[in-house]
Amino acid sequence: MSEAIHDLPQVDGALFELPDIRRLMPTERSTHAPRFLLLYGSLRARSYSRLAAEEAARILRALGGETRMFNPSGLPLVDDAPADHPKVQELHALTQWAEGMVWCSPERHGAMTGLMKTQIDWIPLSVGAVRPTQGKTLAVMQISGGSQSFNAVNQMRVLGRWMRMLTIPNQSSVAKAYQEFDEAGRMTPSAYHDRIVDVMEELMKFTLLTRDVAPYLVDRYSERKESAQALSQRVGQARL
Repeated sequence: MSEAIHDLPQVDGALFELPDIRRLMPTERSTHAPRFLLLYGSLRARSYSRLAAEEAARILRALGGETRMFNPSGLPLVDDAPADHPKVQELHALTQWAEGMVWCSPERHGAMTGLMKTQIDWIPLSVGAVRPTQGKTLAVMQISGGSQSFNAVNQMRVLGRWMRMLTIPNQSSVAKAYQEFDEAGRMTPSAYHDRIVDVMEELMKFTLLTRDVAPYLVDRYSERKESAQALSQRVGQARL
């Protein structure tokens, strides 16, 4: 323990830990394909956020990943149905399965869509002792009908931090999306498509780098302290 700990009388030295490089760089790594869940924010028949998410999924698979996409059709509003609703349970299962996520929303009225927010709001911060999103990677993308904007991706970054996710630095914002897809729904070659490739490459790299050490990366002094206090209280009650 560093001698500098003596300058921190507020800190419990027994729970204060120096970073352990061995835990940050384990010799054994997972070998399965990284798992990604993709969410999109529009139910239109020709949903550009869905088409962009499908393009992102193709890129992730080409990079060696496994992808699943959640269809939000039929997902109820938060608090308008119980948590055992089939669509909610499907979303929860996919969230726990994934090691990384892609959120892609249209910009509507200067913000992400209500459908996008509803999906995020249904993802619980904790299930028992497990936090389904904590330490998982996240890439954010948005689709605009007009000029390029970043309102939706900025909002989703805030939510990603709130969900304790590792939101990667890069992001994608596609302007005038109706010009960027052919009749078959495939994105045409452009700087916008190149940017989505960039974002998916970065997401893959961050996921490979962090997925095996995610529990350690998000291990917190305050939570260790809270757990120690709870354990002490339980032991004390057991002795009564």
